[in-house]
Amino acid sequence: MLYVKPDSFILKPAFATIHCEPNWQWRKRNQPLPNYDLFYVWSGIGTVNLNGKSYNAQKGSCFLFKPGDWTTATHDPQHPLVLSYIHFDLNETPELVPKAYRVIQDPIPFESLLTRYIRLFLVKTFGAEIEAQLILKQLMIHLLREEREKEKRLEHSSNDLLETIRETANFIQQHPGVPHSIESLAIRANLSPRYFSQKFKEIIGHTVRNYIIRSRINRAEHLLHNMGMTVTEAADALGYNDLHFFSRQFKKYTGKNPSEIR
Repeated sequence: MLYVKPDSFILKPAFATIHCEPNWQWRKRNQPLPNYDLFYVWSGIGTVNLNGKSYNAQKGSCFLFKPGDWTTATHDPQHPLVLSYIHFDLNETPELVPKAYRVIQDPIPFESLLTRYIRLFLVKTFGAEIEAQLILKQLMIHLLREEREKEKRLEHSSNDLLETIRETANFIQQHPGVPHSIESLAIRANLSPRYFSQKFKEIIGHTVRNYIIRSRINRAEHLLHNMGMTVTEAADALGYNDLHFFSRQFKKYTGKNPSEIR
């Protein structure tokens, strides 16, 4: 809706800010929504079901229902919803349409626009329809802008995470003799152990434990083949206290005994 002209917004008489009664619920209709409905929650706790999927409704929750959507909603009678809704249509097909659900991150300007729209029609305001179309356009731009900024933040976060995981993998390779653990590496990456393990596997292609072992065995091959170390010396340099365990692990990953490599 970024490129939709303001006069393409067709205003509907269905709009309001309401304080829902304790027994309020939005029942399922016999037909889907015939037009767009901008639905914003000022306060309260509830659940909105959109096309069979449930969403939490709480302060800042914003929905943009589209023609053809099936919707129902309920709320907690102890925490009733206060909400605004605006129905409208378009006389052209939009290229960009805001997503169906989000929690508004910058609510003050958005709420100001919502309030202004509804107040326009409470009294006979000169130029109300033209201004309302402009406000609807601004509201759609606000939603699209928040989505774009969120995508940028996620992209930036994704790049930072990729760099962090790769740096950690390089640290393991450069220091194979250190007694690494998932917990210590996660602390280094400033991530929770579970999340670190999951992302490490996704990005590097090996589990953390498997990568540590592979790094140690690769280093052991180098020490045995190029540095002239004995099997005992190589095992000791890489933190193995049990020579037999080292030999078994070495053969598992290389297919050969350490003595054969030396």
